[in-house]
Amino acid sequence: MKKVAIFGQVYKNSHEEHLSTLINTLNKAKSSVFIFKDYGDSVKKTGLTFTNNLEIFDGNTPLDDSFDALITLGGDGTILRAFNLIKHLSIPILGINLGRLGFLATVQKNEIPDAIAAFLKSDYTIDERVMLKVESNEKSPEFTTLGYALNDLTIAKKNTTSMIGVDAYLNDKYLTTYWADGLIISTPTGSTGYSLSCQGPVMMPNTNNFLITPVAPHNLNARPIVISDNTVVKLKVLKREDHFLASLDSRVATMNVETELIVKKADFSAKIIALKNHTFINTLRDKLLWGQDTRNKFSPKQ
Repeated sequence: MKKVAIFGQVYKNSHEEHLSTLINTLNKAKSSVFIFKDYGDSVKKTGLTFTNNLEIFDGNTPLDDSFDALITLGGDGTILRAFNLIKHLSIPILGINLGRLGFLATVQKNEIPDAIAAFLKSDYTIDERVMLKVESNEKSPEFTTLGYALNDLTIAKKNTTSMIGVDAYLNDKYLTTYWADGLIISTPTGSTGYSLSCQGPVMMPNTNNFLITPVAPHNLNARPIVISDNTVVKLKVLKREDHFLASLDSRVATMNVETELIVKKADFSAKIIALKNHTFINTLRDKLLWGQDTRNKFSPKQ
């Protein structure tokens, strides 16, 4: 018997069929099912009753390592939020995609019964993803909240139309000063996110690297650079303004310009449930139309 938790951010009427299918499938297998309180309460407000008998979890009743999985309903953003509930715990995430692209949430709506059946039979592998740990040179309440990221850290200008300058150091050795709208420190997982929009390369999830990508750089010779994930990156924003923005997986805080940020590999990894045929390579082809070319129509299908 599996013990699972269900997490969603905002319940929508379009979720009803997929959430009820998920819960019914788990109940038939006599699984122990918990649901995130805020999400479950949103369901109840619509008058639906299929979540009434589920156990709940929230900040007062947190998750622990006894859970076999955390199942998310939404998109990749929902998975990124869900990792705030897990952090160092060894609970893997199974993402059901009710959003758009779905690089992390790879189970599509029509696949829910088969995906849950495979999960219940333990017919899957665990894909471990490196995470960022971000520290500062001062004790900051904002960074107690930000802390870790699966995708990326982005620093950006706040109250100015001009660019910002960022001194970057690798293992305490000066790399360069970026003049740009911002700077992204990305994991391989995050390489298909904001960094990709800023002309950064795609990295395979199992590569042991980080990626530094400037946002709209004014240094025309500043290009994205791939570094070892054992590197400690230190960032100092030049004192042109009083504050700058720091974003970890879209969780944003305003930082004093005196704050130096130190980015390193976290001492734990994110665990994602990978079902058969839900590979990163397949996702590249299906979601980003990787290598789409009429000459490829006779290419072998995997």
